[in-house]
Amino acid sequence: MATVELRFSPLPEHVRTARLVAAAVARRAGVDEAVLDEVRLAVGEACTRAVALHSAQNLSSPVRVALVEDEKKFSIEVGDSGPPPQPAESLPTEQPASAPEEEGEGEMGLAVISGLVDDLEVGADDEGGLIRMSWPVIPDEEPV
Repeated sequence: MATVELRFSPLPEHVRTARLVAAAVARRAGVDEAVLDEVRLAVGEACTRAVALHSAQNLSSPVRVALVEDEKKFSIEVGDSGPPPQPAESLPTEQPASAPEEEGEGEMGLAVISGLVDDLEVGADDEGGLIRMSWPVIPDEEPV
C-alpha cells in the first residue's frame, strides 16, 4: 500500500494543486480514466470546503490530504481542523434563514461529493473533520 500525503496552507490557490496531484496519483494507482474527472471534482470540492471552513473559523493549520493506493481501491482523505462535517445523507433540504453562508456552501460541497463518489465517509479524526472517498482500481493485466 502506497500513500502520498499533502499538507497545504488553507488558501484557495492550493486547491488546484491538490486536484492535479490527486488525479496523477489516481491514474498511477489504476483508477479508470473515465472516472478521473470525478476524482478531480470530488477532491476539489472537499479541499474547497476545508479551506472555506478554515477561513471562516480563522484557522491557520494546514488542510490535510492523504492519497492511498491499495490493490483493490484508491482512497482519498481530506482533513480539516474544524468540527466534524455533517454526513451528506442528513443534510437538510432547505437552508434555515439563519445559517451562515459558509455552512451552506460546505453542505452543498458535501452534496456534490456524494453525487460523484459511491464510497463516501464523512466523519472526524483526532485533528478535526475528515472526508474519506474511494474508487475501485483496474487490476493490472497479467501477460499471457
